[in-house]
Amino acid sequence: MIRIVMAVLLAAGLFALAPGVKTFAQEKPVSAKDKKATCEFGADDQKLKGAERRNFLSKCMAKDDAAAKKPKPKPKKKEEKKEG
Repeated sequence: MIRIVMAVLLAAGLFALAPGVKTFAQEKPVSAKDKKATCEFGADDQKLKGAERRNFLSKCMAKDDAAAKKPKPKPKKKEEKKEG
């Protein structure tokens, strides 16, 4: 019995470490319908109504994937050297 359990654990470990093996949870692009449902759930959870709800929903629907979007670095200002 112990040998079977050890064999299963070893096989599971090798499967998890194998490169190029597709996993069960594949990343799929989020559909607009799913995104809207998620945004509406967020608005309902925060109990937003009226203009606040519309504002929240428009911002939520407009956002790109947070993982793909990186913050832009601010341009560096050139420091002027003062003489004297």
